[in-house]
Amino acid sequence: MAKALIAMSGGVDSSAAALLMKNAGYECVGATMKLRENADNFSEKSCCTADDAEDARCVCAKLGIPFYVFNFKEEFSEKVMNSFVRSYEIGETPNPCIECNRYLKFGKLYERAEQLGCDCIVTGHYARVAFDEKRGRWLLKKSLNEAKDQSYVLYFLTQEQLSHTRFPLGEFSDKREVREIAEENGLLNAQKRESQDICFVPDGDYAGFIEKFGGKIYPPGDFVKTDGEILGRHKGIINYTVGQRKGLGISYTEPLYVVGKSAKTNIVTLGLESELYSDTLTARDFNWIEPETPPEKPIRVSVRTRYHAKEADAEAFANPDGTVTVKFTEPQRALTPGQAVVLYDGEIVVGGGIIV
Repeated sequence: MAKALIAMSGGVDSSAAALLMKNAGYECVGATMKLRENADNFSEKSCCTADDAEDARCVCAKLGIPFYVFNFKEEFSEKVMNSFVRSYEIGETPNPCIECNRYLKFGKLYERAEQLGCDCIVTGHYARVAFDEKRGRWLLKKSLNEAKDQSYVLYFLTQEQLSHTRFPLGEFSDKREVREIAEENGLLNAQKRESQDICFVPDGDYAGFIEKFGGKIYPPGDFVKTDGEILGRHKGIINYTVGQRKGLGISYTEPLYVVGKSAKTNIVTLGLESELYSDTLTARDFNWIEPETPPEKPIRVSVRTRYHAKEADAEAFANPDGTVTVKFTEPQRALTPGQAVVLYDGEIVVGGGIIV
């Protein structure tokens, strides 16, 4: 009998995934990651709370499967929270949930699965994994539920990881089906609301968290218009992101937006909305899933530059230094350094990286 480690968040999705794998004949083991101290002090909209861990434990008891809690606090602090802070400090706007998936769920938890003799890791993500006999490669595909598709946050998965990963919820076209399955099988969290906040910044005050976590104060600097005109003083570079309009405190004849940031000069550049648009981006730390060899000549793709953003037509190719250039058919708004860019060929994830 194949053995599966189920990453249990305490929510309905991972619980339903555990149920489906057990019903499919797998020997299942449930596991929750302990990522922070005082996890019970966060809002109900945040993930990974103490209540979530207890819900996961209860679901495993209901299903009659073992349950473990793995302490990954140090790894989470270094790989996710420290990385989040460093990214803001250099002028980027990161997505910490991607880093958590990359280093914790499909990194540390993957190692524990091997130690427990598990054949695969299972999560409640809405995506699909398939082996393509013709290509001889494992593919990451979009969920059948387009509204819930989470392939964007999984672009980093390697062939080894994909071969040992299962996403049973990717085959469902409607989230209501998942809740109905959980309800019918008596799972206590069948109607539990979804987490929405970044778990370690549940109040949305990113700047406050960064200052407290690093014990640093980020000094004011100049707001500078794209033509070089100094417009006023900003409150610290970590308070702003590309595309931002609200909270600038600048009076001008036309609406102004953040169009760029420089950590080196501590300048936040403002411009008109038209200046937010660009038809080209460069990405670093790129992971190619399909094709196997990074393309030196442009390939046609559709592109997401934010989670759940509308896809845009483009061409992409690999550069000699390992970066990837994406050229859009039409200019795109607020291409933000630090965010992920993910390339698609229909339902297949071609690859992804970080916008620079």
